[in-house]
This record gives sequence, structure tokens and C-alpha cells, in this order.
Amino acid sequence: MHVLLIPKWYPGPRDPQLGDFIRKQALALARHTPVSVLVLQGDPAATAPLTLEAGTTEGLWELRATYRASTATPAPLRKALNLWRHWRATSRALQVLAQHRPPVDLTLAYILVRPALVALRLRRRGIPFVLAEQSSEYLDGTYARKSALHHAFVRAVARRARAFIAVSPHLARALVQHGLCVEARVVPNTIPGLDRPLPPAGPAGRFLMVADLVDRIKCVSGVLRALARARQQEAALQLTVIGDGPDRSALEALTRTLGLADHVRFLGRLPNSAVLDHMAQAFAVVVNSRVETFSVVTGEALAQGRPVIATRCGGPEAFITPMNGLLIPVDDDDALTEAMLRLTRDAGRYRPEAIRAGVNERYGPDAVGRTLLRTLEQAR
Repeated sequence: MHVLLIPKWYPGPRDPQLGDFIRKQALALARHTPVSVLVLQGDPAATAPLTLEAGTTEGLWELRATYRASTATPAPLRKALNLWRHWRATSRALQVLAQHRPPVDLTLAYILVRPALVALRLRRRGIPFVLAEQSSEYLDGTYARKSALHHAFVRAVARRARAFIAVSPHLARALVQHGLCVEARVVPNTIPGLDRPLPPAGPAGRFLMVADLVDRIKCVSGVLRALARARQQEAALQLTVIGDGPDRSALEALTRTLGLADHVRFLGRLPNSAVLDHMAQAFAVVVNSRVETFSVVTGEALAQGRPVIATRCGGPEAFITPMNGLLIPVDDDDALTEAMLRLTRDAGRYRPEAIRAGVNERYGPDAVGRTLLRTLEQAR
């Protein structure tokens, strides 16, 4: 079965991290069946009206179609122009795809809405499609605030799909509640780092947080407040923060206000390999988000044998057990303080070998690829 994967988010020169989890799913699927990826993207700085770049990386054939995005005002005009340019880019890209690849048997469209429009176009040629969703907008109220017309349009598109895939049980339930489908099948993301040597347990009390520094979502400030309180009982506790974002300056200022300047390090954004290196040196990882559709960070930490403290925010519940970490309520500094102290004092009960084993059998690339292929075969 030749699968054409059309993502809304995908890594590229402008943002090598955007949609990296989708690319990893594509690589996992490509272990078991032929996969082509079609990336359609607008770029206001593009020097040509349309460029097409195709190539094979890690066994995955990718075609990137970049069109010059309009910056016209007013917004309705800009959106209309960009939709037209997206449509023209799609036509040319599909021609190239037909010239270089076998006939497509099924389309897998990631993240509504534009990828689904391309899938609908191919459906008219007799090619069925499956929708896959990873966006948090169905969990944080963003989708609910959109217009009734938008909801009706999205539902009409979704009804034409053979199946709907969600990255977590929490997101799957939300899609059903919003009326997008009767059932959403769960296919998790792959977890990086399972092929790395398993490091020994880290020094108790050395915590790590990996997050975009957008405090209304990731609640980094809550981790800083909890650390300050926990240090009153365990003075050796430390925190390293990897990530960047609009709230970094405010969070660094809060660190100083709380008297934590010598106990918290902000390292900024780092490549994934460096993030895994830091996880290997940490004792435990903290995920204090208000909403997560999956939480790759939780999985990465467990893959390195590190226990995790995570909020019940959607994604982490699928990972965390009493053997590998602690779950706490969202927006509860007191619970986080207690969890940091408890995890530190019980450090000896968390065995890296057992923590990793629980992740590998469910979230390794081979396991995810088989699950995704089985789901697509049933839908076809």
C-alpha cells in the first residue's frame, strides 16, 4: 500500500522542529509500507512564485512545494489569495508526484483543514483518505470558540474520511465530543532516544524541564514557585530549563525574585540530541502543562529511564504509572512541591531499566509503525 502523507506541520529550513513528531510517524510507517510525503507551505519571503524540491531522506520520499505567500491587506483578500496559491501549488505537486512515485492507494492528512482539502481532491480520483489530528485546539477551547460555520465545514470534511486518528486517548475523546467523528483510533507518536545507551540513575534532586516558555500553557512559573518551597526542606534541589519563548525574561526575573538564581539554569533551545544528553544527566523531569495532546517530553524522559512528575493535562496520563513517576492536578503548586520532595526522597525505587522497558514496547518506531499501518489497512 502506497500512502501519501500530507501534513500541515513538518520540519523545514525555517523551523526544523515544527511537526518533527509527524515526520517520525512517517518514518515509522515507512518501515512497513511505501510512504510519500507532500509538504505544501507558504513563505512570504520566497524568491519565486513556486519551488518544488524532492528527495529521499532516511528512506522517506519527500516533496516540498513552497509558494510565495501573500501579505496583502485586508485579511479576507490575503486568505483568498493564499488559498488560490495553495491550490495551484497542489496541482503542480501532484503532477510531480505522479511522475516519480507509484499510484497512491490512500491519503493520510495530518491536522485540519488544508491537508484535508487536498485529500478531498484526491478522493474525487477514487483515493480514500484518513484524517489524523494532534492539535491541542480541541482541548484548550480554541476550536470551541470558532464559528458555527467553521464547525459545520470541518464536520462535513471529516464525514468523508474513512477513519480518524488521534495521538492520545484524551484527544480522541475530545474529537468525538466535538462531533468530528463517532470514534477516533489512537496511534501514539514515536519516542526518540530508545536507541541510546541507557544512562544510570541521575543525582537525586536534579530536575529538568523542557518546554516552550509560554507560561499560560506550560506553567513554568509554577515549577519555580514549587522549587522555592521544596528547597526549604531539601536544600539540594536544582532545576535546569531547556526551551525559549516570549516569557523567558519574566521567568528569569521570577527566578531572581524567589532567590533561585544560583539553583536554576535557563539553557534556551537545544537540538534534540542535546536535550537527551541533559535528560541522561538529570534525576527527573517535570511537565507542568495546562494542556498536552501527547507530551513527547514525557516519553523522552521515560526512554532515558527518568521518572516524571506530570500534570493530568491530557497526554501524560497515557504514560505515567506508579513505577515511573507521579501525576498531579493542573495548576497546583502545593501538589508539585510535595511531588518533588516525595520523588527525591524515594529516588531509589525508580529503576531506569524498568522505566525504559515500559516505553519501548508501546512507543518504539517499529511498534508505532505497525499500529499505524494496521489502522490504515482497516480503513482502506
